[in-house]
Amino acid sequence: MSWLPIVALAALAFIGAIFIVKLPKAMWMLFGASLLFGLAGYALQGSPGQASAPASGQKERSVETGELLVQARREFYPEGALPSRFVITADAFARRGQFDQAANFLRNAVSENPRDGEAWLALGNALVEHADGQLTAAALFAYSRAEEVDPSNPAPTYFLGLASLRAGEPGRTRQLWQELLESAPEDASWKPLLAERLGRLDQLLGIAPQGAAPPTP
Repeated sequence: MSWLPIVALAALAFIGAIFIVKLPKAMWMLFGASLLFGLAGYALQGSPGQASAPASGQKERSVETGELLVQARREFYPEGALPSRFVITADAFARRGQFDQAANFLRNAVSENPRDGEAWLALGNALVEHADGQLTAAALFAYSRAEEVDPSNPAPTYFLGLASLRAGEPGRTRQLWQELLESAPEDASWKPLLAERLGRLDQLLGIAPQGAAPPTP
């Protein structure tokens, strides 16, 4: 029964072309053949009887990732210091998993103010997510610019490590985070958080904490 609406739609298109569009009689056969070819192609490749199954799982994961990335990025900036209007708009798109749109707004942000370190950082994150976790050359450039304009902020190195983890290079992630932790000021507010995440990474990699006694054979 699922074919009936498709055939009926083709018939309506043919009738409409004749009586509404006033298709010349000489073109009737050609137009009808085009419709038949279209139906034949759908018969070969389409699945009219199969229930639709939207990829909601992937969309939900993208939305969750976008929300977590925005929250994690803001942890490295003062709570009262709001980002630029472009970054705020881009964050709204990132929270919906629309990283391509977020990247477009962030390009405007760095074009308007090349010294906006948070915009460069957010751009790097958006580009990585838009590339399905791949650390592209454009993302690397964005992270390097974020570090260049704000060298005292650890966020570019942290998210570069996170992107390396996404790209399947946990060893590189650990190296970046370990170096960042060792060079951090003692009173850095983000130091305990980074130490906790590095500890979780070590657990995943099977690395014993420093100072821990070796296991007995």
